[in-house]
Amino acid sequence: MILLLKYFSIHIKSIMQYKVSFFLILAGQFFVSFSVFAGVYFMFSRFNNVTGFKYNEVLLCFSIVVMSFSISESIFRGFDRFPVMIQNGEFDRVMTRPRNEILQILGMKIDISRTGRLLQAVVILVYAIPNCGVAWSFDKIGVLVLMIIGGISFFSGLFMIYAGISFFTIQGLEFMNVLTDGGREFGTYPLSIYGEGYLKFFTYIIPMACFQYYPFLYLINKSDNIVYGILPLACIVFIVPCYMIWRYGVKRYRSTGS
Repeated sequence: MILLLKYFSIHIKSIMQYKVSFFLILAGQFFVSFSVFAGVYFMFSRFNNVTGFKYNEVLLCFSIVVMSFSISESIFRGFDRFPVMIQNGEFDRVMTRPRNEILQILGMKIDISRTGRLLQAVVILVYAIPNCGVAWSFDKIGVLVLMIIGGISFFSGLFMIYAGISFFTIQGLEFMNVLTDGGREFGTYPLSIYGEGYLKFFTYIIPMACFQYYPFLYLINKSDNIVYGILPLACIVFIVPCYMIWRYGVKRYRSTGS
């Protein structure tokens, strides 16, 4: 953890050498992702609800997903660019060092500029919390925190799978973006609006609904099943098979010779 914090401070110092560039990128991230929020706003300016979900309720769901994705993308950016490390032989150096390879990859690329999207999510969350109609109690606050932690774990796991598959394909597989960036876009609304088939897929195959949909129902009082409230723990457990895929790839790694 100390080494990771040191990596983080190095990235901060590096970025602050070009302050204007950093803040322009930060603003760009904020306003580009603002278009998604605008889509939600205009949708609800035309319709009072979407399959029973109200505007402020959707904003709560939206902010949790975007916040989780932004934190995960910032920290796990090294896994997102991992195919490039495979192609140019950079991972060979990682393997020869005594430190854990995951720690090294995390430290190579911590993308602070992605916090522009995170800032927007925080602003929307602060607005949604007092306006979504939730009677906040210790259990509801706990579920909210679990949803964010579960979301970070879920997206981080997907980035790890993406990197693990790259050991065998060398090139990055673009279909994974359907689950990462696409998952962020899908998560704008509660998953049930896309139909039962999508909901089952994102429950039993890719457990996004375990942090995005079911605990959200408990949060906004559409379900009193406490099991829904603790389902984000399944996304934390999701890290285990993702890590196993990664380790399987590491054990069978063959240098590209670049």
